[in-house]
Amino acid sequence: MPKSFEELPVWQKARELVQYIYSLTKKEVFSRDFSLVDQIRRAATSVMFNIAEGFERGSNTEFIQFLYISKGSAGEARTQLYVALDQNYITPEEFKKGLSLCKDVSGQLSGLIEYLKGSRLKGEKFKKEYRSMREELEKMGRQFNIPNSRFNKKNFTTDPEE
Repeated sequence: MPKSFEELPVWQKARELVQYIYSLTKKEVFSRDFSLVDQIRRAATSVMFNIAEGFERGSNTEFIQFLYISKGSAGEARTQLYVALDQNYITPEEFKKGLSLCKDVSGQLSGLIEYLKGSRLKGEKFKKEYRSMREELEKMGRQFNIPNSRFNKKNFTTDPEE
């Protein structure tokens, strides 16, 4: 599993989608429809944001939930591209490229969700720190403030006569 969300191919593709949506919405005719520009930009960035937030949560269950939200946002951006096409804000070629990016991101999200659902790993949040029995006993000695505990590190000696 990648160490950061930036390493995830789906996050990288979502970033590409955001770049493309921003380039489309900067076109003069499109940029005048403030409401649609705002909505489509929010939908595209939401895809990226939710992948990152879910990854950083540290549990597969939460990550999956945020990936579903990302998937919904990709569908929302795809629908808004239809509106932009119908209003002649973008060309059919620009629409096809945007639609392809949205479908690619959505497909990658589905694949990642299925992978995580089948994974036995629960995520960083649930990793256990394992200690030796001796370390555990030392910790208990300190916790319960047992002054002469054999397992208290500062009092521990290897000589059983002491």
